[in-house]
Amino acid sequence: MISGRVIGTATATVRHPSFKGWKLLIVQPLAADGRTPDGDPVLAVDALGAGPGEDVVITSDGRGTRELLKSDTTPVRWSVIGIPD
Repeated sequence: MISGRVIGTATATVRHPSFKGWKLLIVQPLAADGRTPDGDPVLAVDALGAGPGEDVVITSDGRGTRELLKSDTTPVRWSVIGIPD
């Protein structure tokens, strides 16, 4: 799990079937201070309703993401698992 900030959304005219109906967010991972970017932005599936500018907690747990999307063949790696208060 890592913290990040949503910096945008992604739209695709052609998607893997497992993406159908899911919102895709562009998330900038953050360093421990919660402000400094830490690496390149990642594409994450969102089931919680986060939006641009919000802080989120993301995970690269492939098994959890496959269960969330109900697909064993999904190419999705990252998913939003929390929105801190």
